[in-house]
Amino acid sequence: MPILTLDAAETLVADALTRSGTAHGNARSVARALVIAEADGLSGHGLSRVPSYAAQAKAGKVDGNAVPRVEQARPGVLAIDAAHGFAYPALEVAVAALPAMARAQGLAAASIRRSHHCGAAGQPVERLAEAGFVAILFANTPAAIAPWGGRKALFGTNPVAFAAPRASGAPVVVDLSLSKVARGNILAAKQRGEAIPEGWAFDADGNPTTDPDAALAGTMAPLGEAKGTALALMVELLAAGLTGAVYAADASSFLDAKGPPPGTGQLVLAFDPAAFGGGVERFEVLAEAIEAQEGARLPGQRRLAARARARAEGLAVSDAALAAIQAL
Repeated sequence: MPILTLDAAETLVADALTRSGTAHGNARSVARALVIAEADGLSGHGLSRVPSYAAQAKAGKVDGNAVPRVEQARPGVLAIDAAHGFAYPALEVAVAALPAMARAQGLAAASIRRSHHCGAAGQPVERLAEAGFVAILFANTPAAIAPWGGRKALFGTNPVAFAAPRASGAPVVVDLSLSKVARGNILAAKQRGEAIPEGWAFDADGNPTTDPDAALAGTMAPLGEAKGTALALMVELLAAGLTGAVYAADASSFLDAKGPPPGTGQLVLAFDPAAFGGGVERFEVLAEAIEAQEGARLPGQRRLAARARARAEGLAVSDAALAAIQAL
């Protein structure tokens, strides 16, 4: 199995997207996000996305040349129009602008509309936490989860990500999908020709399935049953209703080149700990208490360990995945 350095993997992805009609800067932005996700062990948001992204850029479902348009709607609020381009350049704009705004206001927010798949949602909040801020991201995705008791998908898997800085060491990062598993895991299983575990998804008739094709045509099992669907509703309202983005039920798939742009949304919040009553020192107390328990670990530790190994040893990329990207 070929081994690539992270830089080589990023160039591989960026070049493939550039050949598919994406501007160089946008292609690099996308490539950075996908390669870090792959290094973190989040393969559903990693290199497996390159063929579908490239197909969408070629078809015009995503505008590879889009430049995010930014309006400062209020002193502490940015309204970003991703212009039907990839989400990553718009998220980079938010991550670059929010720190100064949060220092001035104590709290700042960026809404993103006419967007696309935001990948591993923990990445933008992690970068904000590395700069000393508490951060939260909400994102809506195409319909995949039915309301509790229903059978028709109305909510996305709608990831929520949170990060907080620590006095020492890497930030605490929580990144979760409101389905039992991320839909990207089902796509990855389909690409590998593997069945999915029971309990992950339902087919179009509402029956449990282990067939990834049937799962992708059906609905995802929500995290925490009825509680998960309530949280998915909350994220739908925050990431799409509040931002003016497209609701999940009207958004086209992130997985193929059919239909119009998905037009989904993201909402990013940044808090300056210095403006509140606690802060980094208080975070450290709880983080240390968790780490002191035998067998316990902070969220994201395996991800960080995987990233460190990938930086030191390179990424193992299957022959099939490498050939598919090189062929674009």
